[in-house]
Amino acid sequence: MQSTLNYSQQINKLKTALKNADAVLIGAGAGLSASAGFTYSGSRFYKYFADFSDKYGIIDMYSGGFYPYQTLEEYWAWWSRHIYYNRYVEPSKPVYDKLYGLVKDKDYFVITTNVDHCFQKAGFDKKRLFYTQGDYGLFQCSIPCHEKTYDNEDLIRRMVVEQKEMKIPSELIPLCPICGKPMTVNLRCDDRFVQDAGWEEASQRYESFVENHKNSRVLILELGVGGNTPVIIKYPFWRLTYQNPKSTYACINYKVALCPSEIEKQAICIDDDIGKAIGQIDF
Repeated sequence: MQSTLNYSQQINKLKTALKNADAVLIGAGAGLSASAGFTYSGSRFYKYFADFSDKYGIIDMYSGGFYPYQTLEEYWAWWSRHIYYNRYVEPSKPVYDKLYGLVKDKDYFVITTNVDHCFQKAGFDKKRLFYTQGDYGLFQCSIPCHEKTYDNEDLIRRMVVEQKEMKIPSELIPLCPICGKPMTVNLRCDDRFVQDAGWEEASQRYESFVENHKNSRVLILELGVGGNTPVIIKYPFWRLTYQNPKSTYACINYKVALCPSEIEKQAICIDDDIGKAIGQIDF
């Protein structure tokens, strides 16, 4: 169901729900980072990957990550740029900062499928974050031979600076310190994704937060979550709202802000750019 309230009514309803909430549970998808400027197609893609587009016909950053590059030197030339511009460069719009300003004094928790570290850059407490799908800033063994991840910032920055003709120097190819096989990015692409100790601890903190607030006045705030992996955030958020009459479900998503009819009376659906919408909320 899409809301029948007008835009200003929805914004005011969200402002009231946030003000009165005992806790805020945020679920964030790619739409939130897109609102902050981390778009994967269009002019931003061609600004950083025009050479890859010309050579391979790649049309956006997402599909480029799946291209079957013939060498590891080419593979890491692509991925080092992809990681650098989506993990180690600041977003061009302060959407995450605005969001943090709204919830920093609340009991909050964030679950996200994003892997770009934007929440921590904006000041969100690391112990209140659960990155379910990995982190661009981490390497793991590609096999994997062990359940551990490794920070990659220094090496990624070197790859970006030292690459030539869409290839990195061979000596910069990251290899597993245990088995010697190539490393890869810690992203959930298949069953080889490493859920290290930090991932497990974050998962437990998320479950504890949900359990502790199952009967609270909690604002369940879904931001930019699409239909690729609805079982991680969207469907659980609908279920949590349905199970807790005191809760409020709010969805902000451009063109796809909706909810089931069963929770319509508890819902706020705002069809708009996330940055614009949360920019309307002040206290």
